[in-house]
Amino acid sequence: MINFKHTEKDVAGHRLLHLFLLFAVVFAVFAPEKTAAQRSKPVYQTDFTSKDYVDTMAPMLWLDAHFAYYFPVGALRTMFKNNFSIGPGLTFKTKTNWTIGIYGDYMFGANMRDPNFFNGTLANDNGVVIDGNGLVSQGGITAEGRYWTVGATFGKIIPLDRWKNSGIWLRIGAGYFSHRLRLDDFGKQYPQLDDNYNKGYDRRSGGFDINEFIGYQFVHKNRMLNFYAGIEFHQMWTKPNRNYIFYEGPTADMKPQFSGLIGFKVGWNIPLYEQKSVTTFYYR
Repeated sequence: MINFKHTEKDVAGHRLLHLFLLFAVVFAVFAPEKTAAQRSKPVYQTDFTSKDYVDTMAPMLWLDAHFAYYFPVGALRTMFKNNFSIGPGLTFKTKTNWTIGIYGDYMFGANMRDPNFFNGTLANDNGVVIDGNGLVSQGGITAEGRYWTVGATFGKIIPLDRWKNSGIWLRIGAGYFSHRLRLDDFGKQYPQLDDNYNKGYDRRSGGFDINEFIGYQFVHKNRMLNFYAGIEFHQMWTKPNRNYIFYEGPTADMKPQFSGLIGFKVGWNIPLYEQKSVTTFYYR
């Protein structure tokens, strides 16, 4: 019978072997998860502070306030100069970035292009206006073009980068457009503008309007700063709403006239609703 004697070196060696085996087991169990975690780092959709944040497309509803500056063409240009516009809008954006909206615009600030426009009607052939006392007018009548329009739009936002709710916004719309000449007699000195007589001069007209917009829609990742800006075009076919125009006569047989507006529009969006979802993205 052979007896083996274990020296202190043998005992120490066995302990080192046991520690090595224990370390190998622990590494085999936990190392794959750690290695995978190092290879694929999670970025959550709601982690706004991450530089790797990805803003996924989401259904949204927003209210906007917009401002525009337009150049008239066609029939409007014969009477009015450039004008401003303000108004509200309501837009719903789908998860695939299609947009459906409604809008309203009130346009103002369009001065008369021809200073002799009223000669022979409100004024005499020499451009002189006589007040109610039989005296030559020293001023007091203002003339300004006013328009308003309402309608609906349909469009698409095309993302350019990882901000998937932002991008090039292409939009078309249709609605009703009305314009008129606003005449104000602040001193109430001119009987020509009393009561219904004013309607004979205002050339109020209305008709079908189509419009197109191309611009950029920006939606901030925390939804605090959202806006759009671009170029908008309007094409209108309008005819007089009055039965009679003093300087043109009856309007029943008048055909619609073509007019247009070309302008720059900007808007500020106020988010009302967003269908949020927490999504985890992994990158290497």
